[in-house]
Amino acid sequence: MKKLALIFFAVLAVFSGQTASAQGKKGKYGADSAECIKYLSYYQEYFKQKNYDSALPNWRRAYALCPPQASQNMFIHGTTLMNRLYNQTKDAAAREAIVDTILTLQDQRMAAYPKKRVDILNNKGQYIINFRGSKPAYLYENLTPIVDELGSKTNGSLLVNLLQASIALYRENQLSADDVIAMYDKVTAAIEGATAKNDAEAEDNLKAKATIESIFADSKVASCENLIAIFGPRFEADPENLTLVSNIVKLMNSAPDCASNDLYLKAVTAMYKLDPSYRSAYALYRLNSARDNNADAAAYLQQAIDAPESDDATDAQYYYEMSAFCYKNGMRVKAAEAARKAVEMDFGYAGKAYMILGNLWASATCGDTVDKWARYWAATDYYQKARTADPSVADEASASISSVSRYFPEASEAFMYDLSKGQSYTVSCGGMTATTTVRVQ
Repeated sequence: MKKLALIFFAVLAVFSGQTASAQGKKGKYGADSAECIKYLSYYQEYFKQKNYDSALPNWRRAYALCPPQASQNMFIHGTTLMNRLYNQTKDAAAREAIVDTILTLQDQRMAAYPKKRVDILNNKGQYIINFRGSKPAYLYENLTPIVDELGSKTNGSLLVNLLQASIALYRENQLSADDVIAMYDKVTAAIEGATAKNDAEAEDNLKAKATIESIFADSKVASCENLIAIFGPRFEADPENLTLVSNIVKLMNSAPDCASNDLYLKAVTAMYKLDPSYRSAYALYRLNSARDNNADAAAYLQQAIDAPESDDATDAQYYYEMSAFCYKNGMRVKAAEAARKAVEMDFGYAGKAYMILGNLWASATCGDTVDKWARYWAATDYYQKARTADPSVADEASASISSVSRYFPEASEAFMYDLSKGQSYTVSCGGMTATTTVRVQ
């Protein structure tokens, strides 16, 4: 108490020296500038001491007395105090009133400090999610104008939640499939256009993009039937609209079993004509692979990889797809080359690419000498790398190791070739070469 009294005496002493100057600051501190300054000082002192219970009533007096331009911290600290009060309050109506106050504080701060509008709008959106995230209609109504205004400056969390709210309303028959697809297009454009300030923000954006794609795919809104019904007439009316054509191709790429219909064929052909980019080359790969035009499919996928505008993460995905496609269709050397590139670039594809390399060696035709065993040693090396690189393929890799180990030679058989367990051995067959380790039963 003695310490607190000293603080108040010090504050009052400051007030006595500020009274004259406060008369000249009525524009900033309002008509009753002395009272405004007094309660600002009171609550700020308590706030610094983390004595929030005492800070709150003094903040309320400052908020009532002071104009917005008196202090931006009045809104920032007020939001903190209201958050704390919300957590302490049990009454539902009182909690709703507190949330309204928090959102009002953001609006008032934006009006008084427009240079901070982007950050404040993002914060307001997050408060909407935090406090009213269980109300999809409310989220949709209040997050949509924020995303419309901020575009690529919108935080990823807001984009994810807005799309989730749209899908929830679709399931309640309050939005159409067309509405949800339009929203997906909007939030995807925003996250793809985002410019990260640092590595952490870049990682958050990548996670948000992946989440957006995942929840949209899981929603089943973009079924082939829906897409054809919605976009078929639009395409026929405007086949040279690159934005429309690109959107059709992107959505049909994400929909299962949608690469063999006429609309996809027309859209891909139009897109490649209008904009021969890596996206259109990838779409043509999908189109040709669905029709078993394997050589053309691989060529188009390589064009997509070679295009300068595709980023490393996309190239890593495409290399993995190339390896899987070529392995499936008997293009073994090209499959191995693409798998090694996918491993080198990684981006989450290394483990799966190692599995393909293991399968390529396990199924290789290597003659009747030592190489007939060595292919299984090389396969084991890759399966072990897959298990280490990606826990999601660990069980599959372990099962594959168990399967190929049955074909290891007996120690006596290896001895006939002057080989012993643990010895290094280089195997070459089927257009592939690997240095592996001798293994025996």
